[in-house]
Amino acid sequence: MPLDPTVIETLSRISTATLTTVLLKHGLRNVWMRGTRPLRPGQPRLVGEAFTMRFVPAREDLATPESWANPRSTRGAIEDMPAGCIVVVDAMGVTDAGIFGDILVSRMRLKGVLGLVTDGVVRDGEGVLAAELPVWCQGVAAPPSVAGLTFVNWQEPIGCGGVAIFPGDAIVVDGDGAVVVPASMLDGIAAEAAEQERLEEWIMGEVAKGVPLPGLYPPNAETTARYEAERQASGG
Repeated sequence: MPLDPTVIETLSRISTATLTTVLLKHGLRNVWMRGTRPLRPGQPRLVGEAFTMRFVPAREDLATPESWANPRSTRGAIEDMPAGCIVVVDAMGVTDAGIFGDILVSRMRLKGVLGLVTDGVVRDGEGVLAAELPVWCQGVAAPPSVAGLTFVNWQEPIGCGGVAIFPGDAIVVDGDGAVVVPASMLDGIAAEAAEQERLEEWIMGEVAKGVPLPGLYPPNAETTARYEAERQASGG
C-alpha cells in the first residue's frame, strides 16, 4: 500500500538525526545508509516508499552494453517505478562505475520519482544535476555500470550502505543522508519522532535562555514536568 499522506507530511518535518534516535530507542541501530551524501547541497528533505534495485559484481558474459536492452535491466526497472517512490539501489559500494547517467535519471524524474539513493555513484554528473532529480550517493564516476557491476533485479530485499531495505519501507533523506523506517513500525515511529522534535525545539529554547545541560538534555523528571506544563498551558 502507498504511504499514508498524513505520515508523509509528519515525517517531512522530522530530521534523519531525530529518526535515528527514535529508532535506536526501539532497538534499531542500523538504519542510516553509509555513503549516501547529497549530490547537490541544499537538497530538500524527502519522504517516500522504497523502490529497490540490486547490482552484483560484474561478470563479463552478463555485464555488457547489450544487456541494457534486456527486459530484466535498469531500463525495465525504471519503467516499473511508481510516482512518489524513492529509488534505493544496492551498488555494493562500488565507486568506479556509475549506475545511472543523465538520460536514465531524466526518465525517472519525468515518471514522478522523488529521489535516488545509492551506496554507489552516478555518471554524467553535470547532466544528472541538470535533470534536477535529488540524488544521494558517494559521488560521480565516468565508467558505465557494466564496467564494474551486473544488474540483477528490482523490488526485492537489498542491502544499501550496510542497511537492509525492503520494498515498501519508508525512506527519509535530508542533508545528513538516508534513513529507513520499517513499514511495520511506521505509524508509531512517526508519532514518536514528531513529539521528539517538539521536545527538542523546546530544549533549544531553554538552551538559548542559558539553562545548563545537566538535567535538561536528556530531560530529567523535573524538566519533563516543566515541559509538559508549558505545553499544556500553550495548548500544544
